[in-house]
Amino acid sequence: MSEVPVKLKRLPHGEGLPLPAYATDGAAGMDVVSAEDVIIPPCARHAVATGFAIAIPPGYEVQVRPRSGLALRHGITVPNAPGTIDSDYRGEVKAILINHGTESFAIERGDRVAQLVLAPVTRAVWQEADDLDATARGGDGFGSTGGHASLS
Repeated sequence: MSEVPVKLKRLPHGEGLPLPAYATDGAAGMDVVSAEDVIIPPCARHAVATGFAIAIPPGYEVQVRPRSGLALRHGITVPNAPGTIDSDYRGEVKAILINHGTESFAIERGDRVAQLVLAPVTRAVWQEADDLDATARGGDGFGSTGGHASLS
């Protein structure tokens, strides 16, 4: 397992909060906490402040992912999962959360709200072509490989 240094600047409203951290040795994502108190009503979204900014090295991104427990128990997730923080962004890291639950969800400063995953980036170089190679699936799209009933 390799480690990549990432510079982090704590912002004034992030003082006293824990830095993003891996909960276990096998964790892929770092838990990140809220730097604010907020209530998210049902069907509403909010960009939750974390109280820090980062300098991601070139060739990497940080993905913002939901916490599975919040998703299962309360319907709280990241609507653009995974959210992407690009290596040239230097503003405050925020976790966009949406409440798919039926009740308002309260977040208190210091609550774990999302996970951050540092990931390498591979960039595409388009090669325009007159034809594409044939496959068994071809151009068949949404649902063409079968629905959930066919999987049983």
